[in-house]
Amino acid sequence: MLTEERHKKIIEWLERDGVVKSQELVQWLHSSESTVRRDLQELEDLGLLERIHGGAKRPQHLEQELGMLEKSSKNVQQKKLVAQYAASLVAEGDVIYLDAGTTTSEMIPFLKNRTITVVTNSVGLAARLVEAQIATIILGGRIKLTTDAVVGSQSLEQLKQYRFNKVFMGMNGIQLDSGYSTPDPEEAILKRAAIQQADDAFVLVDHSKFNQTSFVSVAPLSAASILTDTCPLVLHDQITAQTTLKEVSV
Repeated sequence: MLTEERHKKIIEWLERDGVVKSQELVQWLHSSESTVRRDLQELEDLGLLERIHGGAKRPQHLEQELGMLEKSSKNVQQKKLVAQYAASLVAEGDVIYLDAGTTTSEMIPFLKNRTITVVTNSVGLAARLVEAQIATIILGGRIKLTTDAVVGSQSLEQLKQYRFNKVFMGMNGIQLDSGYSTPDPEEAILKRAAIQQADDAFVLVDHSKFNQTSFVSVAPLSAASILTDTCPLVLHDQITAQTTLKEVSV
């Protein structure tokens, strides 16, 4: 089994049970004790678990993926402010990509009556875009029920056919060393591809996403500009040394 596959399974078991034992991992992964110890050390170095005697546990700081309903109730006003500013960056005639997410969804009311084309991998966003009479293309593929995001090889191949003036991305974590991250490997692949297909890429997050790390790294901080309500002062200078940061306040 490849290292990445082992790491993915370990994180899945941690998310399910909260604690895993090293001897159980040896049996489940069909790996040696030294391999399991190395895997646990590497995942701890990434902040994805905490090693304990005889195994590992899920760290308290690691953000777990929430469903859209749970996410939409968090930091609502901050998300709307960020979304309104993001929408102001869209020019007439632009072709843009809206990533699945609650903050990107908040952009839609501010895009009404604009002559633009929007590509999205979100069923929910696509429905709202059509209601707003905005020209919309939705990627095809498997729908992930927790986030209503379309994922898979079909959506990736379709996405690679397009070029965007701007892409607006949601993220679960922003961290100085690991960059942008998200819990789901398939969503991470789409996010990465969308950023690569854009003239300008923007990551929309509220303050709670800073200094957080999720399972899969999407891109380094330099790959996109960050739009947020506020960035922790302790991180501000280090982040602005790597990328453009725009803080939006009332």
